[in-house]
Amino acid sequence: MTVGELYEEFFDGLVSWCAAMCGGETAAEDMVQEAFARALTKSETIEKLHPMQARAWLYTTIKNIYLDRARRRAFESVSDEIPDIAADEDDYDDAETDELINALPYPDGSMFRMRYLEGYSSKEIGEIFNMPSGTVRSRLSETRRKLRKMLKEE
Repeated sequence: MTVGELYEEFFDGLVSWCAAMCGGETAAEDMVQEAFARALTKSETIEKLHPMQARAWLYTTIKNIYLDRARRRAFESVSDEIPDIAADEDDYDDAETDELINALPYPDGSMFRMRYLEGYSSKEIGEIFNMPSGTVRSRLSETRRKLRKMLKEE
């Protein structure tokens, strides 16, 4: 069965199941579309599967997409907001902020600047530095702790 045929056959059922899991039809449609986009990249393998195996692969992929998004939301919620040192320009002028960031080891300073001052996402930074977005978030968290410590020492 081709990916297009799988789409025709299973799309509505996948969206219904996913909407019940994530609580919204729009988010469910996005996740199902993403799963089918992934299926297209693996179409040679998917098309060799029995239709029920392909359906199971789609369900598993959607569940994993949902879990990845939930983890990302948990990591990037409140703890990933712009820290006080970058947001509060009344306390620190640009030169002092640059000096603090430049004191960080590479690539932590660059990653911090990209995330909090230039607006890159963790995923985009991960692609640039060739590392998983979870590693980027972990390093940014550690960098924020280092900066807080540096500020307290001043």
